[in-house]
Formats: sequence, structure tokens, C-alpha cells
Amino acid sequence: MTASTGDPFRVVFVCTGNICRSPMAEVVFRSMADAAGLGDRVSSLSAGTGDWHVGERADSRTIEALDRRGYDGAAHRARQFTASDFSDSDLVVALDRTHERILRQWARRESDEDKIALLLSFDPDAHGRQDVPDPYYAGPEMFDEVLGMIESACRSLFRQLEPAIRPAV
Repeated sequence: MTASTGDPFRVVFVCTGNICRSPMAEVVFRSMADAAGLGDRVSSLSAGTGDWHVGERADSRTIEALDRRGYDGAAHRARQFTASDFSDSDLVVALDRTHERILRQWARRESDEDKIALLLSFDPDAHGRQDVPDPYYAGPEMFDEVLGMIESACRSLFRQLEPAIRPAV
């Protein structure tokens, strides 16, 4: 939860065009929060560093990979990350170091920069890997592989955040 406000903890996942990796992360993380009964205490969004796909659905291979694992990505519409995403988010999660670099350049304040993290930095099973590869120019099997990486990292991220967002009993 956002400090003392009762607002949901707000996470935004960022990739290049917001049609492959970041929508996967958004949907997976939201699903984990819902499954834990914490869906109303977490806001999971995504955005792209570029504007090429604004308003478009996620790549069909993204939707299909999500569907094969029981997730629904059909409602996604791509959007570009904006300066207000820093103030509107508690955590800004970059899917690779290029996105992280761009986000750090866009950060206006140290507090904005402090919100930025790489997704795989949360996953002890990433074995030193820092970047979630872009599956855009690959086949469906790469989308499945990328989704598996995202699921593992989101599980680790959710485990770290859950104690802070779970209501006190």
C-alpha cells in the first residue's frame, strides 16, 4: 500500500512498444494479486518507451502465449510512458537495460529514479541475466519462453511486495 493513504500499490511495467513483454508482466502481476485476494490493493499497468503502437492491442503472439497459460490479455491497449507515470506509480519496472536507461534519462527527480528497477533483478533464478529478451522478431516459442521468465520474476517481485500490501489483521 502507498504510505498511509490506503491507495493501491501501483506498479508500471515498461518495454519498447507495449505490445509484447510489458503487457505480459502487467497481466501476470495482476493475476497474482487477484489470486492472493489482493487485487484491490495493487494496480498493475504497462507502457512503452516508444509511441509506435499506441492504442493497438497486444501482439497476437503475446495474447496467444498468455492464453495458453490461462491469462487474458485481450483488453490490453498500448500506451506510451509519460512523466506522470513517475508520480502515479510506486514502482517502475523496466524489462531490459535499454528501457531502464531511457527511464533514468526521463526521471526529473531523484525520487523518480529511485522507483526504477529491472524486472529480472527481483528473480534469484535469473542467474545473472538482466534483460528479458524481446520476442517480437521471433516465433511463438520465444513468446512462451519470455512469458516463463516474466512469470518467475513477477512471482519473486510479488513475494517481496506482498507483506507490505497485505492488510494488517
